[in-house]
Amino acid sequence: MIIRDAKPERDAAACAAIYAPYVTGSVASFEDYAPSSAEIAARMHAAHAWLVAERDGVVIGYAYGSSHRERAAYRWAADVAVYIDACSHRAGVGRALYTQLFEQLRAIGLWTLCAGIAQPNDASSGLHRAMGFVPVGTYRRIGWKAGAWHDVEWLQLDLRPGEPGAPSGLRPARDPA
Repeated sequence: MIIRDAKPERDAAACAAIYAPYVTGSVASFEDYAPSSAEIAARMHAAHAWLVAERDGVVIGYAYGSSHRERAAYRWAADVAVYIDACSHRAGVGRALYTQLFEQLRAIGLWTLCAGIAQPNDASSGLHRAMGFVPVGTYRRIGWKAGAWHDVEWLQLDLRPGEPGAPSGLRPARDPA
């Protein structure tokens, strides 16, 4: 398995195909419709970083870090997510993607990572906790999907525990082109 920076023109279709079952067949995503390859490509361009995992030349998962909120004070925080093809679950792909993603996000100047996990989702909750995330709160009955209300648990990871001082400006993670 190799992990590399995603290239929208090369990887958007594969990422859209991996993500679609999370939208249409589960409550892991609150989207109603699976986004197109073009929409995924636009999301890739907007992200701080977007990585894919490949095995034998086939994309089997991806992870990304995107802006947490638009207000300037939040610019040192990112939301992160990871999605793995069903055939590659529980094979260490998520952990490998997150390990490299977190290194990149720290290198560009981010301090805090946030993850919102629609409940129930034991696999995702377990991965995030194993990566060091701690729960910080739960939005109760926040999303209606598949005929039921669902909570979203929020978790947070400090990329710079104990590091004093004020943050400096963010550095670009990759060429936005």
